[in-house]
This record gives sequence, C-alpha cells and structure tokens, in this order.
Amino acid sequence: MDLATARQFSAALAIAIGAIGPGLAIGIMAAKAMEALGRNPEAVDAIRPNMILAIAFAEAIAIYAFVVALIIKFV
Repeated sequence: MDLATARQFSAALAIAIGAIGPGLAIGIMAAKAMEALGRNPEAVDAIRPNMILAIAFAEAIAIYAFVVALIIKFV
C-alpha cells in the first residue's frame, strides 16, 4: 500500500467512524425528546432548546471528524 492509498483509506475511516457516533447520538436525543414531549406536551418550551443545543454539540463532533479527514487527505 503506497502513501496515497493509505491517506485515502485513513481519511475515509476517520469520517466514517466520526459520523457514526454523532448520528447515533442525534437519533437517540431526538427519540428521547419526542418521548418526553409525548408524556408532557406542556414542556415543549423547556425541551426544544435543550434538544437543539445538544444536537448542535453532537454535530460539532462530526464536523471535527470531517476536518480531520480533510487534513489527513490533503496534508
């Protein structure tokens, strides 16, 4: 395996692994928020902002993985 192939493979692996965690986290958070809203619909003003903030933090991890993959590929 030459250096270019190793870079391609490691960049693909970085983004693949880096996207699985946040994808699962966002799905679980949204499911739990919908479950909480189903149990207590009046709490929408407390649940929605916290859910959006948590999803933004989880998405940031995926963006970090993407940046690392780009660095691996092009540097």
